[in-house]
Amino acid sequence: MRRRTRVVVGAVAVLCAAVSVGLVMLVVVRDLNTAGQAAGIVGSVASLAAFVLALYALYQPPATPAPGTGEGAGAASATGPRSVTVSGSVGRAVTGDNNRLSGAAPDPHVPPGQSRSGGHDGAPVPETPGTPRAGERAVSAGGDIGEVVTGDGNTLA
Repeated sequence: MRRRTRVVVGAVAVLCAAVSVGLVMLVVVRDLNTAGQAAGIVGSVASLAAFVLALYALYQPPATPAPGTGEGAGAASATGPRSVTVSGSVGRAVTGDNNRLSGAAPDPHVPPGQSRSGGHDGAPVPETPGTPRAGERAVSAGGDIGEVVTGDGNTLA
């Protein structure tokens, strides 16, 4: 948790404890009827505050991760027959038929300072997450891609 969040949560906890102690004191000093009415008002105010907080959280933009961390790194768009579009990161995307794959998909996240080589010629993959792709079997991801298999009848061990 961030420092600001811890402070806010702590302040709310202290406020709730103070309200609870105040309601118990109201029962002791006055009567149960008065304390019940006060508790109803406090509960209504607290529920309205929770409603406003929920609306505030609902309309906040999503958090943007650090560059290169994948999830939400860019808006993905792939068009064409048999294309794949992933909003976050993906370990393996397969667009062909009759492919034989074994083993787990690679980790889609590349450690900082390293580049992933791709393709049969080993050329580096462009570092442009979310770049729109077009064509048959196009693959686009908003984050990182571990491995892409296109074509038919591939065997990967």
